[in-house]
Amino acid sequence: MLGRTAGGIFWMFRYLERCENMARLLEAGHRMALTRNTGSDEEWRSVVTTAGLQSGYESRYDDYAAAHVVNYLLRDKANPTSVLAMLETARHNARMTRTALTREVWEATNIFWMRMKEALARPARETDLPGLIAMIRQQSAQVRGALHGSMLRIDVYNFARLGTFLERADNTARILDVKYYVLLPSLSFVGSSLDNVQWETILRSVSAEHAFRWLNAGDTRPVGVAEFLILDERFPRSLAFCYQKLHGNLCYLEKDYGSRMPSHDLADEIHNGLQTRPIEAIFESGLHEFLTDFMTCNAQLAGQIERDYRFYG
Repeated sequence: MLGRTAGGIFWMFRYLERCENMARLLEAGHRMALTRNTGSDEEWRSVVTTAGLQSGYESRYDDYAAAHVVNYLLRDKANPTSVLAMLETARHNARMTRTALTREVWEATNIFWMRMKEALARPARETDLPGLIAMIRQQSAQVRGALHGSMLRIDVYNFARLGTFLERADNTARILDVKYYVLLPSLSFVGSSLDNVQWETILRSVSAEHAFRWLNAGDTRPVGVAEFLILDERFPRSLAFCYQKLHGNLCYLEKDYGSRMPSHDLADEIHNGLQTRPIEAIFESGLHEFLTDFMTCNAQLAGQIERDYRFYG
């Protein structure tokens, strides 16, 4: 496969996953804002900060009002990483790589873009947010279903999956970090009812509440939640699960192309670190520090994959 085609597929699915992840961050902020008796600006600030968009946002707005944050992250033309902008880029990549995709994948992506373009034609209100988040998640699921149900398990599929799981791992780490490092107003709240509600909100924001309760009988202690979202390979949005899949898809590419790349070794190193490091050690060294280091390594892997497979060569 041409590197440009591989890169187009890889980035198409990164952007599609990133759209859903942005919706999940917005949902986390929205739910956490509802737990506060006072103003909710700090919750919305934390969402923008976690998305890495604080400087861009503050160049346009003087406060963190819910309506401003929602519109900036969903539809603002000045934000190249808004959901609408990323969807347009994903659709553009799909058009460029049209011959590598099945009709079902192309149509699901195109429908996703058209429906969101219509839904976000006007400024969104905070009361519109639950419906918009539901639409983004539903349309994302349809694209994934088309990919899984119609694509050959060849290099195209593997590059799509690499893009998906790199973004998914980054998102889970960011959502955990926004809770533990940014949102909790004071160490005195640790273990309080506010702390517990926020951990439950984190589980809901990554569609993990039912799975976690199934395995843990409703125990939402921070260590247990963090262990589940970081180390449990049974849950499809955990860091360990994402790296299990990244490792597998890179192994398939190694077999298909007959060569092992530096990105394979880097993925193995990150994967092994998740398999051998217990949650107690992670908390002892600092959860925020662990998550920051993980996000850095995850970004390094993405860049190494691009270099190894000459996406822009």
